[in-house]
Amino acid sequence: MPDAARPVGSRSLWSRIAALAVALVVVAGLVWYFARGADKPAAPAAAQSAPAVGVRAVTKRGVSQSFEFVGRIKAIDKVEVRARVEGFLEKVLFREGQDVKAGDLLYQIEKVQFDAQVQQAKANLASAEAEATNAELQYSRQLDLSKRQYSPQSTVDQQKAAVDTANAKILQYKAALTQAQVNLDYTDIRSPIAGRIGRTTYTVGNLVNPASGVLATIVSQDPIYVLFPVSVRDLETIREARRKEGGGLAKIDIRLRLSDGSEYPHKGVWNFTDPQVDQQTDTLIMRATVPNPDRTLSDGQFVTAIIRERREESKLVIPQAALQVDQSGYYALVVDGQHKVEQRRLKTGPNLDTDVVITSGVKEGDKVIVDGIQKVRIGQMVQETVLPNPVAAGG
Repeated sequence: MPDAARPVGSRSLWSRIAALAVALVVVAGLVWYFARGADKPAAPAAAQSAPAVGVRAVTKRGVSQSFEFVGRIKAIDKVEVRARVEGFLEKVLFREGQDVKAGDLLYQIEKVQFDAQVQQAKANLASAEAEATNAELQYSRQLDLSKRQYSPQSTVDQQKAAVDTANAKILQYKAALTQAQVNLDYTDIRSPIAGRIGRTTYTVGNLVNPASGVLATIVSQDPIYVLFPVSVRDLETIREARRKEGGGLAKIDIRLRLSDGSEYPHKGVWNFTDPQVDQQTDTLIMRATVPNPDRTLSDGQFVTAIIRERREESKLVIPQAALQVDQSGYYALVVDGQHKVEQRRLKTGPNLDTDVVITSGVKEGDKVIVDGIQKVRIGQMVQETVLPNPVAAGG
């Protein structure tokens, strides 16, 4: 039958059969390809059995252990100047904010009434001394007469009492004179210490007395204290460092960092540790004496106190990235000579930049894993790459 005479449905059937044949050929090809590929060794599986990790060698560094605390500057001496007698201020003899020396005259109260009291006391004393002299003469005369039976003993006793009374008046007037002289001296108000004086509360012409309160405040400047709280744990570490140095106070440097981040140029000396611990914070107060020749530090100022060992010691360090922790404490994963991973339990010291001091658990040259820790397990073989140790800041 000619093609033109064939039914349309017959041509559609042959097209579907041809498409099915082509699909079967493609499927057969894919099955052959994957079957052939399955015969090759599993390279990725082999690679997974020895994962790549980055390691760094355990090294030694010169370590000067340090601790930082928030501290406050405190003047060694602080005096509130007050009036000790009542009177009108006649002179104010300082400039607010200036440095004063011990004994410098600061205020002067009118002296007239106090000088008059001194003169009155001197007159009373002179009168009492004259009476005592007369009483002594009378007593001597009566005593002599009594020995010759010309005067009764009662008269002698009266004259002896008069002598004692006169001597008592002398003591009384001497005390009054001393008090008057002291009050006169109190009209000159002097600085009891060397330091810097603040503002004056009263000016010339004002009436002052002991109830007037503080006239001015003087704080010492050089040297000066820095006080800072230290935890009991840190204090034990610091004491251990001091024992290594021989136990002297000067074996540990105390440096200060100011609020602008700059380091104060003068070293401090640790001179006191509070014997009582604050039970709420488990801290106690330490104190150091710091030179202040340029008056950079002021009473009440906040600073950062840094306690630092003077002498550096060579200690083992590892990167902090290698340090791991679990319920049993700190550990690190180390690659041994057979390229296997092993766990090392560590005892740690203080942090040092990006490193941490290790006191036991590893030795110099051991390779600790710092990159790829999550991909490995203990006893597994690895392909390690030794990473260079970064140059430590300051050394």
